[in-house]
Amino acid sequence: MTTRSNGANQLAFAAVTAIFFMWGFITELNDVLIPHLKAVFELKYWQAMLVQFCFFGAYLVMALPAGAVVARVGYKLGIVIGLLVAGSGALLILPAAQAGVYAMFLVALFILASGIVLLQCSANPYVALLGAPERAPSRLNLAQAINSVGHTIGPWVGGALILGATHLSAEQLAQLPAAERVHTVQPLYLGVASALVLLAVLVAFFRLPAHAEATEKADPQRHTFAEVLKYPHVRWGVLAIFLYVGAEVAVGSFLANYAMRPDVGAIAPADVGHYVSMYWGSAMVGRFIGAALLLKFDPRRLLRLYAVVNVGLLLTTMVVSGPGAMWSVIAIGLFNSIMFPTIFTLVIDRLGPLVPKASSLLVMAIFGGAVIPFLQGHLVDFIQSVSGNETTGLRFAFVIPALCYAYIIWYGWRGSRRHLEGAAV
Repeated sequence: MTTRSNGANQLAFAAVTAIFFMWGFITELNDVLIPHLKAVFELKYWQAMLVQFCFFGAYLVMALPAGAVVARVGYKLGIVIGLLVAGSGALLILPAAQAGVYAMFLVALFILASGIVLLQCSANPYVALLGAPERAPSRLNLAQAINSVGHTIGPWVGGALILGATHLSAEQLAQLPAAERVHTVQPLYLGVASALVLLAVLVAFFRLPAHAEATEKADPQRHTFAEVLKYPHVRWGVLAIFLYVGAEVAVGSFLANYAMRPDVGAIAPADVGHYVSMYWGSAMVGRFIGAALLLKFDPRRLLRLYAVVNVGLLLTTMVVSGPGAMWSVIAIGLFNSIMFPTIFTLVIDRLGPLVPKASSLLVMAIFGGAVIPFLQGHLVDFIQSVSGNETTGLRFAFVIPALCYAYIIWYGWRGSRRHLEGAAV
């Protein structure tokens, strides 16, 4: 019986880690989709950043409904529903491309992201339940590592299939209707939708373990968000996650356009996805390095150090030109690596029964990935209009993520320690 149970758990883990890979892969397709749609629809930068606004906006709008769905139907069925919702969003990219309507892309991306939010609420705890409790952290770390692989491969594949799929010149592309210029996204998102539906079928019909689940029904005290927000370190930590995710996504979102500028990297559109992949791949490598460093060094001190380095890298790209400007931005990924999990654990430390509510707030704070790139897009357009130079606008608008990392320095130094002033829950 034990052998059969272990085999079922291994099958379930394999299926769920494939899901972790897929949502990492899908999320980073946005970084190559943005420059493509910007060129096709002749958008300003703030308009192009609506891609991230709609995608990450789903975390704010759908986090609580997704949690309610999971509490009602369970983790396994929640995963199936999340996959089908995400798959339907990916399929809606096809008619959006056929019609050549930007607004349809935004709606499709919001639906796609809503499915991913549901997956995040379902898959993480499900992985924790697949086996011995003492090995749950190891399973989650492995699943997150697979997620990082998806983050790394997504821009590389997207760059090849979207930005490098046509051999026409920019002048020839400009003469085509938008519907014809945007069609290169269809094969990729059809493949994504097919993979998501296939995974939903596997999870639904395979005899995967239906573990007992801890939902809000198991909390007889019905703790509220107001209770957890009484802790200053939680309030500052939610803001830290908001700003961190916003900075991380903003840098990735502008990297492709920045690297293609003649006075920065002069990277060809077909190759730029490789450089975006380096940004996310360095974060993957940094997680392994950071995991070892966190065994020896205080997490607050390491968080401050990494944030200081990122501020320095952003200041560097604002004052230098050529490949150095591009590589200083790519290197930010390496020092992003430990920030999300470190901030997350600092927030939930010693919260006891309030941890689920704090975790929900932190998931909602991922909405920063919608707001910060949008603000940076406006600043790029403003600086460009004043200076008459697009590279100048891209370069000096990096002051916004620099300010985000500056706040994280403060959080690691002071904000995260506020909870020590009061008794633990």
